[in-house]
Amino acid sequence: MSGIKKVVLAYSGGLDTSVIAKWLMETYQCEVVTFTADLGQGEELEPARAKAKAMGIKEIYIEDLREEFVRDFVNPMFRANALYEGEYLLGTSIARPLIAKRLVEIANETGADAIAHGATGKGNDQVRFELGAYALKPGIQVIAPWREWDLTSRDKLLAYCEEHNIPVEKKRGTKSPYSMDANLLHISYEGDILENPGAEPEEDMWLWSVSPENAPDTPTYIELSYEKGDIVAIDGEKMSPATVLAHLNKVAGANGIGRADLVENRYVGMKSRGCYETPGGTVMLKAHRAIESVTLDRELAHLKDELMPKYASLVYNGYWFAPERKALQQLIDYSQQYVNGTVRLKLYKGNVIVVGRESADSLFDVNIATFEDDAGAYNQADAGGFIKLNALRLRIAANKGRKV
Repeated sequence: MSGIKKVVLAYSGGLDTSVIAKWLMETYQCEVVTFTADLGQGEELEPARAKAKAMGIKEIYIEDLREEFVRDFVNPMFRANALYEGEYLLGTSIARPLIAKRLVEIANETGADAIAHGATGKGNDQVRFELGAYALKPGIQVIAPWREWDLTSRDKLLAYCEEHNIPVEKKRGTKSPYSMDANLLHISYEGDILENPGAEPEEDMWLWSVSPENAPDTPTYIELSYEKGDIVAIDGEKMSPATVLAHLNKVAGANGIGRADLVENRYVGMKSRGCYETPGGTVMLKAHRAIESVTLDRELAHLKDELMPKYASLVYNGYWFAPERKALQQLIDYSQQYVNGTVRLKLYKGNVIVVGRESADSLFDVNIATFEDDAGAYNQADAGGFIKLNALRLRIAANKGRKV
């Protein structure tokens, strides 16, 4: 790359991105701007500012994006009931487009020539960051040090820190800890013993939830209020989007809810084993499907279910800003105009149990659905003709001797 004078780096203050900041200065002889996003990862971010200052970085961005994250990214995704490969609630995936968006915006604000990230050349995040950046600013230059340098191990990174006087916290000798990523939606764990798909995770790995067997012996009941597909109140108390998710994380985690251990297919082609804690998201998915069950038209609900795997793949693979995701979102958001009401849940030892759903926009008609006398609301004789018409093609084929 040529003409690189200033780079905006997605910076956590951890080992990798601290090395990257120094490496960018040395390799490209450029000025570095750091951007650290508070997405609800639960860590103190001011140490990142101190480390950046210690390396001589003058422009330091630390931003609280929790409300924007949940309002504009998490909630739209949950309106789609998105689930990748039947299990993954897309906690890491959905955070990347927001970070890419802010990287590009800060590059524009500061006159930077490029952005940089700490994603490796083996993972999905490099794709997500870069597809997002190119969609928003086609001419932006992207630096991905893990695809360029020879610092390919933790030992080499630590040696680089030693050589360049970069402070390193939480050293664990030469043994790599879990690779973890956290935000308000989830926390993920990869690496270490998890690289063996047959090894059970250590119990002390989990940070946000108790094990189901150690969860309380009495259930917790909660009531979620919905407006147009989004939770707006819990137990009658109005809450902002980020506050809703933070509250659900706490109450669900305390009841042993939200753990997942899966092997997924990365976009770059390999299989990867990861463990995830998504307590609030697990509750959100179950509850949203419950309120949709009484408010959505049957064919619209089925169409959403058919489109969901495509939507989930687009999010997982980094196509948040692509026209097909935006088009699907318009359909999904249209479907949510009557998704209003309340859902009552029982949280118990790892389970999210729906115990009630009510809505002024409910399509459930007890006069029609009842097993008791419906007073003529439904003519059961109509079903005979309906069945015969739908059986016509089957009867014709059978009369021709075709085997079932």
